[in-house]
Amino acid sequence: MIGSYIKTARRSLLHNKLFSSINIIGLAVSMSVGLLLIAFVFDLRSYDRFHKNGERIYRVTSVLTSTGDRGKYATTSPKAGKLIRANVSGVDEVATVRSDFAQDARVGDAIVPIKGYWAEPSLLRILTFPMLEGNPETALREPYSVVLTETAAKKLFGTESALGRAILFDTLAYRVTGILKDVPFFSHISFEALVSLSTAEQLSRNDPTVGKWTSIGANFVYLRLRENVDRASIQAQLDAIAREENRAETNTKLQLELLPLHSIVVGETLRQSEGGPGSTGPHMPPVVLWILSGLALVVILSACFNYANLSMARAMRRFKEIGLRKAIGAGKRQVWQQFLVEAVMISLAALLLSFVIFLVLRPQLINLAPEMQRTVKLELTPSMVIAFIAFSVTVGVIAGFMPALFFSKVSAINALRNVSTLTAMRGPTASQANWSVNVFRYATVRRALVVIQYTLTLIFITTTAVGYVQYKNILAFDLGFTTENILNIDTQGNKPDALLKELAELPEVTALSRSLIITSVGNAWGGFMKYNNSQDSVLVMTNHVDENYLPLHDYKLIAGGNFKARPTTAEAATEVIVNQQFLKRFNIGNNDPSQAIGEQVTFSSFRVRNRRMTIVGVMRDFHYGKVDNLVGPVAFMPWTPDDRAVVNARLQSTDMPATMAKIASVWKTIDRVHPLRAKFYNQEIEEAYSDFSTMIKIIGFLSFLAISIASMGLFGMVVYTTETRLKEISIRKVMGAGSASLVFLLSRSFLVLLSLSALIALPVTYLFFETVVLKNFPYHTPVQIAELVVGLLAVLLIAFVMIGSQTIKATRQNPADVLRSQ
Repeated sequence: MIGSYIKTARRSLLHNKLFSSINIIGLAVSMSVGLLLIAFVFDLRSYDRFHKNGERIYRVTSVLTSTGDRGKYATTSPKAGKLIRANVSGVDEVATVRSDFAQDARVGDAIVPIKGYWAEPSLLRILTFPMLEGNPETALREPYSVVLTETAAKKLFGTESALGRAILFDTLAYRVTGILKDVPFFSHISFEALVSLSTAEQLSRNDPTVGKWTSIGANFVYLRLRENVDRASIQAQLDAIAREENRAETNTKLQLELLPLHSIVVGETLRQSEGGPGSTGPHMPPVVLWILSGLALVVILSACFNYANLSMARAMRRFKEIGLRKAIGAGKRQVWQQFLVEAVMISLAALLLSFVIFLVLRPQLINLAPEMQRTVKLELTPSMVIAFIAFSVTVGVIAGFMPALFFSKVSAINALRNVSTLTAMRGPTASQANWSVNVFRYATVRRALVVIQYTLTLIFITTTAVGYVQYKNILAFDLGFTTENILNIDTQGNKPDALLKELAELPEVTALSRSLIITSVGNAWGGFMKYNNSQDSVLVMTNHVDENYLPLHDYKLIAGGNFKARPTTAEAATEVIVNQQFLKRFNIGNNDPSQAIGEQVTFSSFRVRNRRMTIVGVMRDFHYGKVDNLVGPVAFMPWTPDDRAVVNARLQSTDMPATMAKIASVWKTIDRVHPLRAKFYNQEIEEAYSDFSTMIKIIGFLSFLAISIASMGLFGMVVYTTETRLKEISIRKVMGAGSASLVFLLSRSFLVLLSLSALIALPVTYLFFETVVLKNFPYHTPVQIAELVVGLLAVLLIAFVMIGSQTIKATRQNPADVLRSQ
């Protein structure tokens, strides 16, 4: 029986080459998107699966609450690690890790930048990083011990054994106590070296803030629970620790939570801690996967709708085949299976083509954004191939379900009788009437599928158009200061004075300044400030800048002046320039900028406590964060040599590549080890919204696929409709009908369906952006009618081309030939 199904399906496909090609190509194009999504999900689910007992490994996260501000952080206090080790039962191992190790390693005359973590020895017992040389139990026990990866060891020592050798970091000698296998690609934590945490503790022993309960900084704590231990009991003990420690705190409270190892990469987005990262590697919020899955599903369903529409439109041609099958004993189940087998065969044929498309699209997706290159590989694995085949069969079943259901209900008598008898003079019988009703119902279903398909296609297109316009508006948004032709140069730990001196001699450099961070691109630095009320503190975003920073970026001072002093230490910095929102928050001088000059505020951060500062200037509000953040209190403080430095250079050049070559040459005189890291401010802003840009590109690509698939389906329907109405067209032409009236006649029903789709899609898209997407962008521009209509015009143009080309082709045929053969 299966062989008969396959043989019949093959004959049907070969007999209807056009419709089979439309179905196979449409399914192949849509399924290639599904294959990319499957490979993407497989890669994300591969993270950290190589660790033994991974289901028992957790990372401790923090919920920090301070004066109304509440945020979840990936980092936590190193004190939390010690308290867990001492007080929590049910935990096998505890490891504290610090992520701020990035220094130049010197071996002889060779200098190589090395990045890694300060770590306790227990980290190598919790996470599975195989050691090639050395003892993992003791390798990180002693201070000034370092464990290198295989690649890092070769960089420093070539083919010689690195074990036991000495490395200079700064002026201190470290001993290599172990060599690890290179960290696998699918690891949330990546490094070139692990340095004993006891070293960091010695180097920071004079810093009282390091061991504080609320100093979460750049510290991570990993746990491995004992077998069969209830996670809830561990969480209860963490809550008890937090309650005890929070008693000593006034305005800041810290709670501890457990994050499973396998939920680090695909899990909740955690905030960035002051002075530390939000996470240690690739991250993908689950909502993004749901969105991508939904978009891929829409494209796949569009191809399935094509199959169902074309299959049911050609129903009349297959009635006799079904009637003969039922006459010789086939039941509903056998007919249903026959058409499902046919759909699955088409889907499997489409799988071969979709795999070729997948191979073409794979590098395009990986290169879509730098973050994508660091996150996925999309390489084939046996389990992935099995998933592809299962996916193909599933798509075939979905595509063929409705046609199979439709054909299985056909009775043998009605199938073998000429359908035209349904409208005979004597009227139809009861069974014929029921069959006529069923045909009408399925014609209605086909029209509904067309409406749904084009509604989704229009939503895709209009979403792309509106999103692109909003993205361009964001990039051109007035931030409140100038970014044009400003180059930001990361000094990478070098003192900036020498670089500033060399750059000042270049004629293309018109102004120079120094800053701690680059604002308006998502970077954040800050602390808590108070005014007169010691109990009223607020988180204020800050930047440390020199006296040239404000004029270089054209910040508008509305009261007071620039910094006067040039402090050499952080403790000596007592001047502050604030924005208008700062005055509004504390009601300083009744929000009068001139009256705020000379007022005193108190600043506290992880580096300083209760430092008194004097307001010397008030600047106009500007966007410190991205444009999806409301403008809040901001303070600029004097840059000091203790601070990290970003050199800001304003350039004026008619040959920018040549100017950049000069700057690169200047950099080599300052630092021969590290390559120049410099980006224009506008480029930094563009990269800050790369997630938005990437999503628009993906939606734009999917909308192109959706309209292509829908157009192929429309083409098939037009071809079929024109073929079945050739006799009518010929009679109308003989009676004097013109080409224009015939085009309108054949296109009228399709245009009504497209208009109905537009009436649904355009309001839905508008409401989606205004109430959901742009709600998160308080400074967005309103959605314009032109942005919504452009997609509709594109679809209507394609529809007119499809319908018009086939109608004109039909009208050019000789009516005598058509009527003779018909």
